[in-house]
Amino acid sequence: MEAPETAPEAIALPDPPTDGITSLRYLLGAPKSLLASTSWDGSVRVHDTSEQRRVFSHAMECGPLLSLTTIDSNDHRHSVVTGGMDGSIRSVDLETSAAEIIGSHMESETPSCSCLLSLADSSSPSLIASAGWDQQFHIWDIRKKGKPAVTVALPGKAYSMDLDPKHNRVALATSGRRTCFIDIRSGTEAELVLDRESTLKYQMRCIRFFPEGDGIAVGSVEGRVAVEYLEELVPKSNAKLSKYAFKCHRSGDVVYPVNCIEFHPRFGTFATAGCDGCVALWDGQNKKKLTTLPKLPTSISALAFNRDGQELAIASSYTFEDGEREHPHDEIYIRKMLDSECMPKTAK
Repeated sequence: MEAPETAPEAIALPDPPTDGITSLRYLLGAPKSLLASTSWDGSVRVHDTSEQRRVFSHAMECGPLLSLTTIDSNDHRHSVVTGGMDGSIRSVDLETSAAEIIGSHMESETPSCSCLLSLADSSSPSLIASAGWDQQFHIWDIRKKGKPAVTVALPGKAYSMDLDPKHNRVALATSGRRTCFIDIRSGTEAELVLDRESTLKYQMRCIRFFPEGDGIAVGSVEGRVAVEYLEELVPKSNAKLSKYAFKCHRSGDVVYPVNCIEFHPRFGTFATAGCDGCVALWDGQNKKKLTTLPKLPTSISALAFNRDGQELAIASSYTFEDGEREHPHDEIYIRKMLDSECMPKTAK
């Protein structure tokens, strides 16, 4: 009888952000395991997770950074694009440190750019999408600075956004408990094709498409995740399962917000993380909990799987759910993931 695999420990990276961590993303086109992060301290950082060292840092000079995405050019150069509290969208070249402004969400009293996506998987490598608290969704061509190529009005402030490259569709979670879906088949046109109320009763924090694009997983401040299928947008034959919701990230009578959801790139299972400092793995299709990772010192504000799902980056960063108080230092942890922790129940 084989001995059970020993669970890996989460390892903290050196030189982490010095204020609240807002986003994590691996550079998928890079030859190494490069992880980009943004923070309320206004800087972009890139760590080589295999060597456990920081390889890049740049102050974007626009105040707190709320979101990021990455761009891989044809000559294998990499850039990080950030969304700022001031509404600006800026890029920085990781080779030259040259930074430039792409555009902004500055035409309102609440300009913050809270969400960013690269549209390289569905459209063109030069296109990115942004959404913000100004209730606007934009598509930008980074080669043409200043004005967005496309603008779509949203029903509320944008809190989270995800891309379904198979169907050229973007999902957004907004204030007012609305989930919106925008068709982006053309880089010069976009259409809001569905706007519906979430089944969750409280404010949403995160939204992610299932790998096949036929459904979404949504997390809320009330320690609950909803799995909803898109009967309105996909053929009935693909909408095989009924929507459902489940409680998570709770301890006795204490309920913690669900801050992030990320799907495993190979197995289609997903991880959730919240203000309880825990990461849990779930098999959404079979409605099963797979495992819970050891608790970290404080709230988890962001997650990211690397390209093969064998590594999970975790931002341990207090999100002020209890207001101003003493809290542990912000850290980025890297946790090696075992296949046995992530595989669907039926695939074991």
